[in-house]
Amino acid sequence: MTGGISPNINLGERIEPSKISTFNTPVRMKSIEQPETADFKTVMGGLVEQLNTDLNAPDQLMQDLMLDKADIHDVMAAMEKSEIQLSIATTALGNVIQTYEKVMQISI
Repeated sequence: MTGGISPNINLGERIEPSKISTFNTPVRMKSIEQPETADFKTVMGGLVEQLNTDLNAPDQLMQDLMLDKADIHDVMAAMEKSEIQLSIATTALGNVIQTYEKVMQISI
């Protein structure tokens, strides 16, 4: 800096350590936390429950529209969202069934 004045900033003290921080200790594969994963049945069950909730949302919004508690735009958006989600779920289910059939055709 001009006039021989330099800022007295210690960046090492200001940096907060994180899981991948290499300032104090090296990162090793065994020190990385593995997230707890649920089994396939639990994950699929949760996705189906969420899909069911989202598919029933337009019905509730339609009832609210009849009581003048909701806007028609919200109802139409919810209907389109549920239609898209149903299409995606149908496609995903078809892919899972195709994959299962291919796995079953593998001879050992």
